[in-house]
Amino acid sequence: MSGGPAHLDGILYPPIEPYATGQLIVGDGNRVYWEESGNPDGKPVVFLHGGPGAGTSPWHRRFFDPERYRIVLFDQRGCGRSTPHASAPDADLRFNTTWHLVADIELLRRNLGIARWQVFGGSWGSALALAYAETHPERVTEVVLRGVFTLRPHELEWFYEGGAAAIFPDLWEDYLAPIPVLERSRMIEAYCRRLADPDPAVHVQAAKAWTRWEAATLTLTPDADLVSTMTDDVAATAFARIENHFFMHGGWFTDEQLIRGATALRDIPGVIVQGRYDVCTPVMTAWDLHRAWPEAELVIVDDAGHAASEPGIAAALRAATDRFARGDVPGPDDVTA
Repeated sequence: MSGGPAHLDGILYPPIEPYATGQLIVGDGNRVYWEESGNPDGKPVVFLHGGPGAGTSPWHRRFFDPERYRIVLFDQRGCGRSTPHASAPDADLRFNTTWHLVADIELLRRNLGIARWQVFGGSWGSALALAYAETHPERVTEVVLRGVFTLRPHELEWFYEGGAAAIFPDLWEDYLAPIPVLERSRMIEAYCRRLADPDPAVHVQAAKAWTRWEAATLTLTPDADLVSTMTDDVAATAFARIENHFFMHGGWFTDEQLIRGATALRDIPGVIVQGRYDVCTPVMTAWDLHRAWPEAELVIVDDAGHAASEPGIAAALRAATDRFARGDVPGPDDVTA
């Protein structure tokens, strides 16, 4: 359904359609899908989706006032409507890295004739937003983040190597199932081998188990529709392969790079929205970022997990984009809940 989750009606803006779409040639044989919606003369904003590998959805346009914003969405390399798709048996991910994506964002900005724009990203999109903004701060007007994730080793170990099993032991059993007992001490590596297997009987099964674990733990309460959508064979294969590829390489970040690099953002207004009970990307990372970037407002939503589709998260994100559309800037050390 193009409008997105019905429970967000009245929280987000009504559904809209894009007024322009295209395929941007970014090199290495890749074409990136992009679209624009809202007001062509409005305040530019770029939406960075999660995963990596999740792709955009039409409802993502709804976080922004269509009268005030020029809304740019794009599908990162290998997923969504970008090509080649990472679900192909012979998918080559060598040229799909954080820094390729940062370069793609800059190329898209230049091709659209945008001088500066707001950067909006959630989950993996928050890591990509930080990487882009810390590399090109002169091109960023504001930053809005949700469910902060920086791919530090302890973040990956918590969710993909067993920490979160303390909260979801039943769902963890399904995540363990495709992996032989002797390989379970290094789950990301074990999944890497299976996701790279050219046999669909192997890689699709692994991809669905990987993706189901994530989809089932994103929300404060179970969301069967979200799990069903994310575990479609094609979408799950691209999602799991790209995520695992990035995690195997630690996002190509140096130790604490995104947290330490936040000093480059001190003059850029920002809002960080974080669910108190986010199991995928626990609040510790948002807190560490806020300590490094105290000028950004930290909004902790007490009745939410990770997903942008949760009402409290969605409302806080819309409030942030509305504030920036009006020109309001958060004060230093603001923390609200």
